Order: sequence, then C-alpha cells, then structure tokens
Amino acid sequence: MIDSVSLSRSLRTPGLDFSNPNAAAPTPAADFTKVLENLVSGGIETLRAGETAAISGLRGALPLQDVVDAVMSAERSLQTALALRDKVVGAYQEISRMSI
Repeated sequence: MIDSVSLSRSLRTPGLDFSNPNAAAPTPAADFTKVLENLVSGGIETLRAGETAAISGLRGALPLQDVVDAVMSAERSLQTALALRDKVVGAYQEISRMSI
C-alpha cells in the first residue's frame, strides 16, 4: 500500500526543494540540457548494448531471444533519434523561412 509520504516524495519535481522557500529554482535551459544529455547518453548505451549482444549472439554466448530484444531496442533508439533530428531540422527550416 502506498502511504502519503512515499506518494508525496514520488510527485516531487527533481531539483526543487519545497521545504526551503528561498532556494533557487533550476533554470529551464539547464533542465532541458540535462534531459537531452540523458536522452543521448541512454541512446548511445542502448546501441552499444545491442552491438555487444549481436556479437555475443554470433559467438553463441547469448540466447537468440536476448539478441533480438537487444537489437530491437537499439533499433527503436536509433529510430527515435532520427525522428528527433528530422523534427529539429524541420523546425530550423521553418524558422529560416520566416521574414524578418
């Protein structure tokens, strides 16, 4: 059963300290940078894990199901990164077409 203390802890925003009203809130740019940094590093790790699993599968050290799971996860990460890149390029092109 979830008690109110653990629920209130899980609902807190990371980096904000509500117990100290004088504490400075993190800047949105720093938060966005951290989110992108975590996203990119997680994607890279997923791709490395997929590559390692594929090599282990070729050597026969890893069951086929684990290899397929790791490779499919790496493919999803790559597709997400490509979609994000396409959105950023599209937004840049829209901005560059705006008249000043």
